[in-house]
Amino acid sequence: MTRILVNLTCFFGCAFVGASLVLFTGWPLALVAAGLCFLATQHIMAAFARRGDKRATAREFAQIRKMTIAFQDQIDETRARIGALDALIDERTNAQSRKIVSELKVLESLMREFAGKISRGASEAQVRRMPSTGPAAAYLGSFGDKNELLETIRASLEENRVDLYLQPIVSLPQRKLRYYEALSRLRDADGAVIMPAQYIKVAGEAGLMSVVDNLLLFRCVQVLRRLAVRTREIGIFCNISAETLADAEFFPQFVEYMAANQDLAGLIIFEFAQDAVLACGPEGEKNLSRLAGMGFALSMDHVETLALDFVRLKTIGFRHLKVRAGTLLEGMSGAGAAVAAEDFKKLLSRHGLNLIAERVEDEKTVLQLLDYAVDFAQGFLFGEPRAVRDDASRPATVQPEPAPVIPFRRAG
Repeated sequence: MTRILVNLTCFFGCAFVGASLVLFTGWPLALVAAGLCFLATQHIMAAFARRGDKRATAREFAQIRKMTIAFQDQIDETRARIGALDALIDERTNAQSRKIVSELKVLESLMREFAGKISRGASEAQVRRMPSTGPAAAYLGSFGDKNELLETIRASLEENRVDLYLQPIVSLPQRKLRYYEALSRLRDADGAVIMPAQYIKVAGEAGLMSVVDNLLLFRCVQVLRRLAVRTREIGIFCNISAETLADAEFFPQFVEYMAANQDLAGLIIFEFAQDAVLACGPEGEKNLSRLAGMGFALSMDHVETLALDFVRLKTIGFRHLKVRAGTLLEGMSGAGAAVAAEDFKKLLSRHGLNLIAERVEDEKTVLQLLDYAVDFAQGFLFGEPRAVRDDASRPATVQPEPAPVIPFRRAG
């Protein structure tokens, strides 16, 4: 704007001077004077331009300084973030290394125990010590004798023919998948499945159940880590036998292994049979409390009596109680319950326990369970146990539905 005013002023000034000289001196001097006025005008304009350029340059330099300072701040922030990321990577790497070291220690102990317990000489000696009648003999099934069954169990463990099966546990009334129960199955050399009802008693008396339990535990941890990539809303109940709970040599290492995997505390629930818990004694309760102290919830299944000390269970760390649907619907008094079925959920809630009804197989049972405000349910109605393939369980297959979320194949 200033430059325009100067141009107009110079123009009219030159015009006035030129007109005056034409009148008083004639055209030649008028032209010379006009040229001088024009040169003066250009000089003045150049001076104003230089002043404007200096101000513009100063503003540009000021803007550049601001941008440089902002860029330096961004560089400093980026460096700080890279440093924090390096520290996080180092921390996670160290944590992963600790987990690997802990797992290797457990595996080393497991393999030492395994080598000692399933060698042919040891197995045969243990078989000879087994009674020909009683619990072990009752579970022989299609096997000819105890020696044949134990030899099959030994070979299945030695050759890693141990499969992980998962059965869904759903919330009621939504029937939303909330947990899986992990179950183990053995296979003989021909691929036939050996059910727990067949091998647990024999393997327990031969001292092999800790091997089975730990193979199951490692599989559970692997599956949970795959699931946790996509969701942390689905947990797994992992069964631990009475023999493992009472194993004074192994159980401390088991606790150490879980301490290295404490990030899974909200996802894995350790399940123990009622008779194992009632018979575990002070040392067993201490082991259970150590697990609970690390954040791992405990569950009790195979419940035969409901005359329980619920305060003690809560103190130890139990958060779930599994009761057969048939017991809730028609067997409360026979199980020694202190309250009726419709009040049982309230009793458990006062002691921080969730109620899980198991062996639910029809819709009529579900409707009855809803009247008793049961939290969760498990049974063939919601899904049968299915084997997890070793090459499956990928995060992309996770779906928050009651149907199995991991690719399965039917056993057979």
